Amino acid sequence: MTTTQGRPTVMVIGGGFAGFYAIRRLQRVLGGKADLVLVTASDYLLYAPLLPEVANGVLEPRDIAVPYRQTLRGVRVLVGRVRELDLTAHTIGLDCPEEGQVDLRWDRLVIAPGSVTRQFDIPGLREHAHGMKTLREATYLRDHIIAQLDRADALPEGPENDDERRRRLTVVAVGAGYTGTELVAQLQFWVSRVTGRWGRLDPSQVRWVLVDVAPQVLPELGSRLGAHALGRLRRRGIEVRLGVSLSEVDDEGVTLTDGTRIATNTVVWSAGIVPSPLMASLGLPTQRGRLEVGPDLAVRGAPHVWALGDAAAVPDLAVSERSDNAGGRPITAPTAQHAQRQGPVAAANVAASLGLGVSRTYRHRDLGLVADLGGWDAVAKPLGVPLTGPVAKAVARGYHLLALPSLSARVRVATNWLYASVLPTRVARLDLVRRDDALIDRAQGIEDAGVPGS
Repeated sequence: MTTTQGRPTVMVIGGGFAGFYAIRRLQRVLGGKADLVLVTASDYLLYAPLLPEVANGVLEPRDIAVPYRQTLRGVRVLVGRVRELDLTAHTIGLDCPEEGQVDLRWDRLVIAPGSVTRQFDIPGLREHAHGMKTLREATYLRDHIIAQLDRADALPEGPENDDERRRRLTVVAVGAGYTGTELVAQLQFWVSRVTGRWGRLDPSQVRWVLVDVAPQVLPELGSRLGAHALGRLRRRGIEVRLGVSLSEVDDEGVTLTDGTRIATNTVVWSAGIVPSPLMASLGLPTQRGRLEVGPDLAVRGAPHVWALGDAAAVPDLAVSERSDNAGGRPITAPTAQHAQRQGPVAAANVAASLGLGVSRTYRHRDLGLVADLGGWDAVAKPLGVPLTGPVAKAVARGYHLLALPSLSARVRVATNWLYASVLPTRVARLDLVRRDDALIDRAQGIEDAGVPGS
């Protein structure tokens, strides 16, 4: 079924890096030859790598939110969740806050709903822990930490309040990968600079604990840079506990798998990601929960459907075959770097299926990762070259500025970085997000088994 003008309808599910770059390229390649529809959970592209800087107040939420309607002119943006998707009948049902229930047909479909935070069956985790994958979570965490400092400072002096004060001044973060390590490092640096503004608090009173079952921090960057980052964190007073995880969470603290009890009011969970629940509902082959696709990103067993990003098991043609993968060849890592580059490939193949251009396969060699640890501390591995300190910091910030998909976003982020380097650190508790709305399931749109659009 096409539009009344006879144009095919090309639909993209998911407004993350993969979906955004796919539909932006489709906009350029197809022009007015097709109707483009973007289904997304929000009306902006979130530049998630800078979420820790929203949590520490260096950046404002809108600095890293790129509006679709500003950057994707001519694309119909539907904010909502997928209620039903039929790959045979080429239909989709959506639940949209404004339009209500919307049912559409499509001729070509690109599936890129991204991922959600991986959670385990740990008692109390869903009720008490917060993630770091959305603006809602980052904004809440900033206000929450300031609130704990406020309340700890307001407690009357005396041994009867020591336990509560310690609990309010303790932060436990689980997950020593890219997100968790950056978050703890940047929050610790921020709090150490502002704690003196409370009359009866000292930076040394704030306890930071980073927990991970893995044997090292930042395993994505290798053992050398991981060891360097671990040393920097510990020198700044951050407790790093490796080889353990959480066994229980309650409203007064956490219990680790080694039996250690840590009293805290702040638990941040960033122990990896899993593909969007939409993948499991399609009845198609998956690998580790990611939809199986070919090197051209086409979904096996579903004509005129492509999948990419965190939700797709894309063969990594830049890496030789290994025996540790059931499919014979490793799949690309679920990173923004791959998602951003898979988008234009999917767009080219959609256009080729409509008679414009030729089909392509996806091949990209990882350019390396960067991790900003706050202040002048950073680690980076661009093109395999290990860097630390101010040089790594410059590389990290330069990479983020280049990766931001709009000039206005780059200017705002760069300007706020400049302000943060010369002006006093901002501390303002706005209480914009309710606690329950910032819990992982609700913040990421998966509390009622719904399928988030991005």
